[in-house]
Amino acid sequence: MIEPERTVCDCGHERHIIGCDVSERLDIVPAQFRVIVTRRPKYACRSCEGRIVQAPAPAHLIPGGMPTEATVAHVIVSKYADHLPLYRQAQIYSRQGIDLDRSTLAAWAGRAAFELKPVYDALLANLKRSTKLFMDETRAPVLDPGRRKTKTGYFWALARDDRSWGGDDP
Repeated sequence: MIEPERTVCDCGHERHIIGCDVSERLDIVPAQFRVIVTRRPKYACRSCEGRIVQAPAPAHLIPGGMPTEATVAHVIVSKYADHLPLYRQAQIYSRQGIDLDRSTLAAWAGRAAFELKPVYDALLANLKRSTKLFMDETRAPVLDPGRRKTKTGYFWALARDDRSWGGDDP
């Protein structure tokens, strides 16, 4: 709320609000990295020197790795949905003070693909049970590192629709 400098009228009385103009502006908060620290204290008995106890470490997508699941998801969405190559992602992260090699990003994506394989298998099995499949082929330029040129790559999307439309044709 931005108030005027003076709300007292020339006649000496206080002015009252009779309305309000509202404007909206779109702002952006850039993605930011943060380090999540997990502490797991170890406990031991000083009297009997019995065994040490400690809470188990939480499960991670990449055991012993730095990225959270959200970080890995961001890398994958940026690469496949936004068509942002890993080397460009590495450059963007470097500008934010995070130095990651593209081979590291590729390893993260590979691990995520391995973990998502059961989901892929379930989706494929679901598609195969359908009587009708619809398919779309999309071309996209893919960098061919050996030739330093791009070549044509393909994405295929499949969908099923088992709703009947009432006709005799499939």
